[in-house]
Amino acid sequence: MSAVSSAEATPGLEDALALAAKSVAGEPRLALAQTSEILKVLPEQPNALLLQGVALAKLGELKPALTVLARLAALRPKWHAVHLELGLLLRRLGEGDRAMAAFREAVALKPDSPKAWLAIADLHAANGDAKAADDAYMMQLRHSDGNPQLLAAAAAMTENDVPVAERLLKAYLAANPTDVAAIRMLSEVAARLGRDADAEVLLQRCLELAPGFNFARQNYAYILNRNNRFAKALEQVEILLQGDPRNMSYRNLKAVALGKVGDFDNAIKLYEEVLAEHPGYSRIWHSFGHTLKTAGQTQRAVEVYRHSIALEPNYGEAYWSLANLKTFRFSDDDIAAMRAQLARSDLGEEDRFHFDFALGKALEDKKLYESSFAHYEAGNHRRKRLIQYSADRNTLKLRQNQRLFDAAFFAERADFGVPDRDPIFILGMPRAGSTLLEQILSSHSQVEGTMELPDVIAVTKDLYRRETDPAARTYYPALARMSAAQAAAYGRQYLENTRIQRRSGAPLFIDKMPNNYAHVALIQLMLPNAKIIDARRHPLACCFSNFKQHFARGQNFSYSLDDMGRYYRDYVELMAHFDAVLPGRVHRVHYENMVSDTEAEVRRLLDYCGLPFEEGCLRFFENDRPVRTASSEQVRKPIYTEGVDHWRNFEPWLGPLKDALGPVLELYPEVPVFNCGKYQQ
Repeated sequence: MSAVSSAEATPGLEDALALAAKSVAGEPRLALAQTSEILKVLPEQPNALLLQGVALAKLGELKPALTVLARLAALRPKWHAVHLELGLLLRRLGEGDRAMAAFREAVALKPDSPKAWLAIADLHAANGDAKAADDAYMMQLRHSDGNPQLLAAAAAMTENDVPVAERLLKAYLAANPTDVAAIRMLSEVAARLGRDADAEVLLQRCLELAPGFNFARQNYAYILNRNNRFAKALEQVEILLQGDPRNMSYRNLKAVALGKVGDFDNAIKLYEEVLAEHPGYSRIWHSFGHTLKTAGQTQRAVEVYRHSIALEPNYGEAYWSLANLKTFRFSDDDIAAMRAQLARSDLGEEDRFHFDFALGKALEDKKLYESSFAHYEAGNHRRKRLIQYSADRNTLKLRQNQRLFDAAFFAERADFGVPDRDPIFILGMPRAGSTLLEQILSSHSQVEGTMELPDVIAVTKDLYRRETDPAARTYYPALARMSAAQAAAYGRQYLENTRIQRRSGAPLFIDKMPNNYAHVALIQLMLPNAKIIDARRHPLACCFSNFKQHFARGQNFSYSLDDMGRYYRDYVELMAHFDAVLPGRVHRVHYENMVSDTEAEVRRLLDYCGLPFEEGCLRFFENDRPVRTASSEQVRKPIYTEGVDHWRNFEPWLGPLKDALGPVLELYPEVPVFNCGKYQQ
């Protein structure tokens, strides 16, 4: 807060300003009195105005402070300090967009301002944008006084040169293994590379060394939340809130975690409190909409998503969230607004592909199928450029699964695992009807629906970390070497970890993670009495439904028709293998049969699960349980047949998908005979 111009200061003025500057932090009333005296003589003295605005803010006089700082910003538009203080004040007033604009102006005027970059990082974190927060944090670190090796790594991170950053950080940590700033940065490298388990371990180490490193703890809570470890994320947020109970970012993160553990009443209440205090944050409104949607408050979710859009019209994900309600219909004005956003040259890539997916849905509803497909295709193309996925690698991985886990393997391990029959696994392809099956089963008095639980995948990650062969690409070799004691331990661990998601006291519960189809061998060894249900749908209907869907995370196979067809074919091949080596172990439900003869299919399903028939399972649409998936609104309505063949409207453009599916499409619902990838006539 040094003087803007020495020519504007006299020795007496300099002393008065120095006293005000010294007092503003601890004695803001004295600073206010001092600056008021100065401004009586020099009404536009910039340092006095700045100090007065800061003093008023310290005293909680936010509106008068805003008047002073806004006046100063008009008088001195090229002074970075006033924009920084104005942004901090606007953030306190809950005007997120204006605060961000002020911080952006501050760094435009002074790009090496660490305080301004930290303010931007905090604002992004409060808005739930962890990646943008980390990018800004790297800029803050880059412009702070510090170790040149760390600054070089931060510079590489800001330029998204992740391999260089990783090399620099690992070399630095080899000599300085307890530097928590470097450990936290390396955790960000791991997160950007998709190695979330490594990021989690690094952040744990960081907090062991420095329990008061709140930014690292916040990162840890984000990673836990992203890894579906919501209860543990909530524990970390509670620690943060003990030190700063009004922190908006922490409270927002707590609301997210509460919703994920199923405490919707408290999550909604907390969102309402935060947004009443800080109404200008579009991303928090958006997160609030997700919670309302999951809790079944659809109309209110629509209103909240629309409020998010009103605050940030170029926020493509909010439009996609409306489209993702499935039963929602866009108006002509909505379509025009989305097209106008796509016409902008400055629209970000992520917003752009979200608008494409949303417009694809809007035009599909209007039966403009060619235009609809063009937007779906554009959205998928843009999304695919941002991810890494190899169809060849997926095929090789699943073939290794078949080679290792044959009938003899399971016969030799018939006594493995724990005898509990609590879990019912529903697995298969996404968008294959698994949410419908979950809704039907969870309408039974003895079954509780939970969600797509991450706990089987957590076991696979632990096994992979134990793999000693550096060339191993999967956890399968470690699983093949697993002892009976280990299998039982993992089974007990799974049951213990999933207990926190169970609230009703029903004896059975559902784990609906679709990707668990690749882990049937692990499930068999851990929990040999658990039920396994394969939800299957017509290849073109299922695959095109995935192609239309933008997934928040994972399912990287879904952004190309060719990749999608190969993935579906690999899945069918693997499940055919388990049908052969574990006959009768997996119960298959074809979506089309469930739609055409619901009662017969429901009775077959209940018989497999060892459950008596209950009429409520046929009235599943009356079940008001929370539903998290894209089908959340559809399963709250009676079964309808219109969607079974809806893919036919897009058949002219599905040639690459048909070619990739091959015999799986030709023979559906029959399954081709495979022999480690070779289709047998």
